[in-house]
Amino acid sequence: MKTKEIIRNGEGKNYNYSQDHCFVKLASKHTQGELCFVEDTLKPGFYLPRHHHKIMTEVFYILEGEVEFVFDDETIMAKAGDTITAPPHVWHAAKCEKGGKMLTIFKNGRFDEYLERLSQMSDSDFADVELMKAVSAEYDIYEN
Repeated sequence: MKTKEIIRNGEGKNYNYSQDHCFVKLASKHTQGELCFVEDTLKPGFYLPRHHHKIMTEVFYILEGEVEFVFDDETIMAKAGDTITAPPHVWHAAKCEKGGKMLTIFKNGRFDEYLERLSQMSDSDFADVELMKAVSAEYDIYEN
């Protein structure tokens, strides 16, 4: 990034999925893949399946509501103002029963590019288990 960038409230590249509405606040291309910030408006019943990363660190900062984080060794209920960090190789899942909002910071991750890729896929692509595993692995996301 060679100049400043201002992304106002309610702005940024956005992806409105069934479980959450994501606004990219800092694209990974602006930091040579070092950082990516995504503001997630979690819809009631949000569920992020159990997964881990080999390179990426995820930092979740809760802005509104309560988000339950499930790790192999404990479950944490995070509230507004709380920060949860999942370093590489730590399995984690998250759910938000009533809806909420969080800022997710990805260190050494291109999660914004993953969102872009998903937005271009068809229903048949999503049904193809092997394709989904390959796409996820390309962006350092590994489930079971």
